[in-house]
Amino acid sequence: MRTFFVTLKKTLVLPALAATLFTACHTANNEVVDSGQLAADSFQLSTKSDDNSDFVAITDVVPDVILEIRYYGTYNFVGTRIDGYEQPTALLTRQAADSLKAVSDDLKAQGYRLKIYDAYRPQKGVDHFVRWGKDLDDTLMKPYFYPNESKDSLFIKDYIATHSGHSRGSTLDLTIFDMRTEKEVDMGGTFDWFGRESHPDYCGNPETGEFTGQNGTLTAQQFENRMVLRRAMLAHGFKPYDCEWWHFTLKDEPYPDTYFAFPVREL
Repeated sequence: MRTFFVTLKKTLVLPALAATLFTACHTANNEVVDSGQLAADSFQLSTKSDDNSDFVAITDVVPDVILEIRYYGTYNFVGTRIDGYEQPTALLTRQAADSLKAVSDDLKAQGYRLKIYDAYRPQKGVDHFVRWGKDLDDTLMKPYFYPNESKDSLFIKDYIATHSGHSRGSTLDLTIFDMRTEKEVDMGGTFDWFGRESHPDYCGNPETGEFTGQNGTLTAQQFENRMVLRRAMLAHGFKPYDCEWWHFTLKDEPYPDTYFAFPVREL
């Protein structure tokens, strides 16, 4: 991974990013592609930040989707319910939800259903992550999500940031469920695992779908399972993130510069 500098606007105070040098995932042309990554030049808090009128519940558009909203429960890297998650539902912008319906139809024809871990994330939830990240004594869930990382490296390595693309409403974290076996598909790693093993290019080339197995623990089938999800998402208007196999953002997201703050609950 490459390192790069972020120039902050004078009017914006981001204490967790006060150090200007940190590590992040990039494309070959050095553009930041993580929709959860702060791009300071385009960041703004819009006056529409509390307006949920362009959002829908995913289940209203994709009725057979499975929801396992990790941040509503306690099985997540923090170990408690995250602020702003008032109900175990998943919200997206209408445009992102419509594209997700096309993904669902595609995968259903292959014998799969979608399973959602997270979608729209309110700024309050991101703030909760930041507070947790600064509390170096709170390592309750380290054995489950970051056993190979020291907690004081989480900001430096961009696992935790002060703003997230999820708050723009067109990003989601998901996997697939096999309708034949009635089990979640084996991706060779858990959602929100902090480590190289979560990268789409771990053990293979996601651009070609070629499995190499080099210096890794994934099997060919596990890598292919990740590719099944990736191919379907990219075919219907989403773009991937170089650090997480489960994370996708609508390419033409309707609010690229707006970070919403309303809570996650039924609309």
